[in-house]
Amino acid sequence: MIGSSVPTLKVWSYVFSGVGILTMLLGFLGCLGSLKEIKCLLGFYFAFLLLLFSAQITIGVLVYTQRNSLSTRLGTIVESVIKDYGLYANQTDLEEGWDFAQEKMQCCGWYTPDDWMKNQKIQNTSVSLYPCSCRNVSAFHTNSSANSSTEFPEAKAGFCTTGAREKWPVYQTGCMNTLQAFLLNNSITIVGVCIGIALLELFVMTLSMCLCRNLDQNYNKLARYS
Repeated sequence: MIGSSVPTLKVWSYVFSGVGILTMLLGFLGCLGSLKEIKCLLGFYFAFLLLLFSAQITIGVLVYTQRNSLSTRLGTIVESVIKDYGLYANQTDLEEGWDFAQEKMQCCGWYTPDDWMKNQKIQNTSVSLYPCSCRNVSAFHTNSSANSSTEFPEAKAGFCTTGAREKWPVYQTGCMNTLQAFLLNNSITIVGVCIGIALLELFVMTLSMCLCRNLDQNYNKLARYS
């Protein structure tokens, strides 16, 4: 199962939480170094910001240069999740994440909704199933208008049933196209935020280095405040 080789959403949430806590801690040390005039703390704060800035530049360059490979790799992962979706009693983290992505982005499948026809559970059942997270409310009411007894399913995960296999009441746009359209429509905002963060980091690095150079080289202060 692909979930055993790919970090889960929970793991990434722990990683980002750890990075956030570390950043807050080092920010506190930078403030303490400037207020108490401790040069080694300011130098440590500058080194951390320089490392963070370098890592961000490196990641940005790698993502841009390897964007085609990343898109292909992501598509392979999503197709594997779709293929094995619903085979186990409990949902995996990747399945929950994919349900959330389809529901919020209002899309279905990676390329097209037909990607779900490769799902093993859909292929091996006589009942017409479709993923609940793909459900298009407008299409559902249109398809069920002829049958007034049809109830709107409340489930947002797993599979729902429909009368016609050829007419799933789902979104007709693949999530890859939806994601690309979102990035394209918000490219100016994304680039602006990245440039703003980079300039802020450069300003803080310059300020910390200026403070560090202008302070007297007195390391006894560190022992006094420790």
